[in-house]
Amino acid sequence: MKKYILTAIQLLITAGLLWWIFRNPDQNQKLLAALKTANLWWFLPGLVAIGAALLIQVERWRILLRVQGIVVSFSRALRIILVGMFFNLFLIGATGGDIVKIFLIIREAPLKKAGALLSVFIDRIVGLLALAVISAVMILCHWNALISHDFTRLVVITVAIILGGSLGFILVAWLVDRLHLTTRLPQWLPARAKILEAASAFAEYARSGKSVTYAFLLSLPAHFLFFSTFYFGAKAFSAGLDLSNLFCVSPIVSTVTALPISVGGAGLREALFIKILGGLYSTPESIATLISLSGFMMTVFWSLVGGAIYLLYRSSNHDIPHMADMQGAVETLEHQVEANAASGHKLDS
Repeated sequence: MKKYILTAIQLLITAGLLWWIFRNPDQNQKLLAALKTANLWWFLPGLVAIGAALLIQVERWRILLRVQGIVVSFSRALRIILVGMFFNLFLIGATGGDIVKIFLIIREAPLKKAGALLSVFIDRIVGLLALAVISAVMILCHWNALISHDFTRLVVITVAIILGGSLGFILVAWLVDRLHLTTRLPQWLPARAKILEAASAFAEYARSGKSVTYAFLLSLPAHFLFFSTFYFGAKAFSAGLDLSNLFCVSPIVSTVTALPISVGGAGLREALFIKILGGLYSTPESIATLISLSGFMMTVFWSLVGGAIYLLYRSSNHDIPHMADMQGAVETLEHQVEANAASGHKLDS
């Protein structure tokens, strides 16, 4: 019931934000006029940038998989990540793509189930840490401008709370592992299951600092390549913004839209671009909306490629994966990992 209530709230927020964005007929006319005069060739380097970022992410994940003794070909890992992107885009919730990735990699390495789960978990953690570093640096570099406007100042505070909470969770999970507290966590502790899962991941990767560091370093250019898509969108619509402007705004927007506030960040992402670009650089509302939508549509393109791959996908043992099977198998595995961590036992495959 709780899940359905949260989903309903997300849908209502998304609908409300989209109504607010497209409520003004005059702005909609300006948006259409800008579309007619846009140089759409700028979308091509944006698509290439996302493609390059995906290739980096594939190598990052393969590094983390190898720590678990799971060896997957580059092409297979790429297909799994693209399929995960498709499910992230079209499923309500922030973890649909992760469920798919875990399920499909389990099919490739059935004797390394726990390792498959933890590789995806650590991959997310590494990406989050890289985003935190980039966001902090960009905010500091544009500090005076960001705090000079009421809305951007509020957004900076929000980002600080989000990143602080996320890093605090990571620190707590790390301490639980380092201090061997997994068997002592009280049942009433908020996010106890996720803390146990994170502690298990840190325990598994603690001796592979070099691999984790390399994965972190790969995350930095991957993030910047994703952020650059909004720059190419700005070029397409002659917004008069340079790369540093979009590198300031994009990490902030990505951090806030990572929260499950709206469905896939729809509406929220556009609203943030409108308010931040308008406040900092006097970008017209219609152009800010198009910059946001163009960057998003470039991601949609690769997600649709992932959808096509999913329709044709076969794992190494020729089974056809279904979403219900994926979700059930991953949830069962998560419970096993958490139970093992809570009892202080080493993870089983």
